[in-house]
Amino acid sequence: MTNSKYAAFVALDPFFDIVMQGLAGAVDGDHYFEAIADDAVFEYRYVFPGFPSKIEGRDALMALYSGYGDSTVLHSGDALIVHRSQDPRVLIIEYEVHGEKISTGNSYDNRFISVVTIEDRKIVHWRDYMDSLAAFTAETGTRA
Repeated sequence: MTNSKYAAFVALDPFFDIVMQGLAGAVDGDHYFEAIADDAVFEYRYVFPGFPSKIEGRDALMALYSGYGDSTVLHSGDALIVHRSQDPRVLIIEYEVHGEKISTGNSYDNRFISVVTIEDRKIVHWRDYMDSLAAFTAETGTRA
């Protein structure tokens, strides 16, 4: 799904692909970043050293993800389940991503649940839950 505009984010393509599959028909845009409103809010409901708990705005999210490929390369995304909520603006997506941590060579296999609020066919709020132990283990090679 990467075009030259998003070449710096190619390490995240499997994430972008699985998420856009989950949001198909609900958002506009050919790429994940195009589906996000300029002033969208992203909340990360886990604690991981060096990672913020909240980001405001698409540009800030792109800045956060710009160095992702320096530490992690994703190879695939799968296990997609889409849940409809009682609020028609909200989708809940479950998915997994798989890749490798560059610094350790460890396998990176993580599971996510994202609660996504959509208005005017753009993502306006994203609340993310992940298996932080999987991320920690991939980063350090040890289980907490």
